[in-house]
Amino acid sequence: MAEISWEIINDRNSRNTAVPFFDVDDPAFSVSSAVVHRARENGWYARTRYGLAVLRYDQAARLIRHPGVRQGSVAWPAHHGITSGPFAEWWSGWVLNMEGEDHQRLRRLLNPAFSRRLIEALVPRFTALAGELAGSFAERGRCEFMAEFAEPYAARVIAIILGIPEGESAAIAADSAAVGLATGVRIRENLPRIEAALANLYAYADALIADRRVRPRDDFVTALAEAQGDGDRLSARELRDSLVLLIFGGFDTTRNQLGLAMQAFIDHPRQWRLLAGRPELAPAAVEEVMRISPTTTWVTREAVTDFTFDGLEIEAGTTIHLFCESAGTDPLAFGDAGFDITATGRPPHFGFGGGVHYCLGHLVARTDMSVALPLLARTLREPRVRGEAVWLPCSGNTGPARLPIAFEPA
Repeated sequence: MAEISWEIINDRNSRNTAVPFFDVDDPAFSVSSAVVHRARENGWYARTRYGLAVLRYDQAARLIRHPGVRQGSVAWPAHHGITSGPFAEWWSGWVLNMEGEDHQRLRRLLNPAFSRRLIEALVPRFTALAGELAGSFAERGRCEFMAEFAEPYAARVIAIILGIPEGESAAIAADSAAVGLATGVRIRENLPRIEAALANLYAYADALIADRRVRPRDDFVTALAEAQGDGDRLSARELRDSLVLLIFGGFDTTRNQLGLAMQAFIDHPRQWRLLAGRPELAPAAVEEVMRISPTTTWVTREAVTDFTFDGLEIEAGTTIHLFCESAGTDPLAFGDAGFDITATGRPPHFGFGGGVHYCLGHLVARTDMSVALPLLARTLREPRVRGEAVWLPCSGNTGPARLPIAFEPA
């Protein structure tokens, strides 16, 4: 496990205060480690080479909406010396990375494609897909959960949303996983692979858009292609960039979060049995998993002006990482209550961000996971890890890369 180091800084309320420093580039560092939790006991923030790390729920909840900050992920490539090229251009064009009127305009045009009506109409297909995949290994009593369920489920859900043959989902999955490397601290060394995958997704998006221009349907891609308001429309680049973002984000989040959910329930078997008997708890189960074990390890903000926050002077340009798991398990906000899918009244997690930049695709992720988890709980009894699990780095978007499990067939 990575060790913690300390530096002496001054703040307004306490002179010569020892503040922890986290080497988030160290492969051994984990945002959900005991090291981070011990630091959280002593204070609300730490330092990293990228800027501040916010460890407690109260400060994270206030900073995520603070008027002195903007969305901070836009600077992530530049932190690693990537300021031009196809990937840098795509990243800067995300609705997530825009501000002010540009951001409001894009969200207004994109919102109809993410309507509850369009997503909920697909629930029967999500249910059939989850049953098909779980059924393929249910009698065997074991599976490699990521390869046999989480990845094909996430990829085929995207295929269903896009209205393309589900057989084409494997290629989308491979390219989306490669683009997902951009959220980690080794982005620069993976850049050639990221940009090659991005080119493939661009080509795929262009073909889809061209098809819907000629053969419109009552589906997500057509809703995007026809998006307009007050005489305004998405430009060709905005349309393509947004579609690629959906493919990448929808796949990466669902795959990783399902793996994290399975591990969470393996660690809490009584909750798994409860979910099997009470499938109506599925939405709450999704929220609890994302509170204690989010794939989004941190939400980023950037100070746009100098301001003082809880005694700390924060300068304009400072990057602020809100550590999602640390905030979501903060005893000051959640007490000593553990993982509980029946709990009510808990503060919202930050797995989908917050404020004006709240994730556009949250309903897609919540819906497809709410379908999958209770079906799995009914089918895979008493799951446990059987073999060696392999995990992605605990920075950027994290989760298991390999999760072999055994279980009692229903």
